[in-house]
Amino acid sequence: MSSASNESDKMEQEPRSVDISLLDIYQLLEVFVVLLSEQAWRFIGLHIDPRTNSIKKDLTKAHDAIDCIIFLVDKMEPHLADPEKERLRNLITDLQLNYAEQMK
Repeated sequence: MSSASNESDKMEQEPRSVDISLLDIYQLLEVFVVLLSEQAWRFIGLHIDPRTNSIKKDLTKAHDAIDCIIFLVDKMEPHLADPEKERLRNLITDLQLNYAEQMK
């Protein structure tokens, strides 16, 4: 493999930084939704915490994260296209169903 190929592979694997000051409010809210949903999955106990490489449930924090996601999506919804609304509503439903399953 050539070194140019190795360099392009490295660039694809490295996260790209985004200047959040360039995002409009709804794009920024979507970033928050993504971050909160990942935390919610971890708190539900269905994603591994990459820092500790372990699962640590905290259903109280999961509930709070889901509530915040619902609030943010409600604020964003009038400004989203139908496919994006459906995607975010499906995310909320998945989180709620998995949360309820873990509460049993």
